[in-house]
Amino acid sequence: MKLSEELQWRGFVNQMTFDDISKVDTPRKFYFGVDPSADSMQIGNLAAAMMVRLFMEYGHEAYLLVGGATGMIGDPDGKKDEREVRDANVVAHNVECISAQYRRVFEGRDFHLVNNADWFRNINYIDFLYKVGKYMSMTQLLDREFVQARIGEGGSGISYAEFSYSLMQGYDFLHLFREHGVTLQVCGADQWGNSTTGVSLIRKLEGSEAHVYSVPLVINKATGRKFGKSEGGAIWLDENKTSVYKFYQFWLNVDDDGVIDYMKMYTTLDRDTIEAIAENHAVNPGARSAQKVLAREVTDIVHGSARRESVERVTEVLFGGGDFKKLSDDDLGALAEEIPCVDAGIDVIEALVESGAVGSNGEAKRLLKSGAISLNGEKLAENKVINDTSLLKKGKNTFVLIMEGANNEENYRF
Repeated sequence: MKLSEELQWRGFVNQMTFDDISKVDTPRKFYFGVDPSADSMQIGNLAAAMMVRLFMEYGHEAYLLVGGATGMIGDPDGKKDEREVRDANVVAHNVECISAQYRRVFEGRDFHLVNNADWFRNINYIDFLYKVGKYMSMTQLLDREFVQARIGEGGSGISYAEFSYSLMQGYDFLHLFREHGVTLQVCGADQWGNSTTGVSLIRKLEGSEAHVYSVPLVINKATGRKFGKSEGGAIWLDENKTSVYKFYQFWLNVDDDGVIDYMKMYTTLDRDTIEAIAENHAVNPGARSAQKVLAREVTDIVHGSARRESVERVTEVLFGGGDFKKLSDDDLGALAEEIPCVDAGIDVIEALVESGAVGSNGEAKRLLKSGAISLNGEKLAENKVINDTSLLKKGKNTFVLIMEGANNEENYRF
């Protein structure tokens, strides 16, 4: 299969400046960039990154850019109001975090990591306006939809800084063309306008041809909303913002209609494998076999197989009847981040009330008598003191972890 064919099969086709998609089959130098607007990428960025991996695998040479300069301004596209001014130290921290995630997602692959702050900090303002700015049409910038919305009736207005963002990103492309021979930018659909600015600058200033290839924004088929960090409930790659357990569970719970499309975009499984999974899933969607494969593959890419195996064991204990006693300390640490914890040496009724699983002692007693409470997988009929690390369960989906030192965070955060 050629790159152009695989891009089409996986759904990685949106807009391009090429007159024929087969042009991507010829290896070239390209770049992909992320602004450090936060200290983590999210799964919207990950979709584009997976497309970047494909370009790498087919022989293209990658320059992965972190926008230490453009991140100080922030892309105004899609924003109704002016972004807050960002502290330089915060942006520098975010650059390091995004760079670390690049290394993780692209582990084992050769690429060049660049930061546009390294060239913007040395640019003279007058030289920039004279040598670059005069070749950028104001009409082209004013025609952008978000600019019209911001300066039109009822709009919040736009600062000169945000208005200049597109020119800054365009200059990134020009700089990488001049210094490294980069002739292609791959990007998300929302970056199309900014990216074509670079194509225009390269044509006007260098008399050369350059291109842009964009990936569609990924839509959550269950909600109709895009995956992104500006949306409520964003799924981040940083485990401190979205735990490995929650990350895994997100993929495990995607809707049946979207699971195969997500598998094509977010995993490296080949066509034959995915088509076989799709056939099995169609026969018995209730088994959620496709979701399990998707969760496994994506979690491995972002967090590694060891962390994924841990959350699989935790998931099996919570929802699949797995043996709680077989959980490791690391597994318990992952579990402790997701459910209420109380100190050992407490009786069942106290544990249920203290954790918030029930509202009163009376409710706890009634649930015990009705057989709705279990301890480590076994039904309880009466109250008892729990001195060992244990798992209480109320009904189907309410859990309480009991362990020594649970009220001391350092004792259960592994």
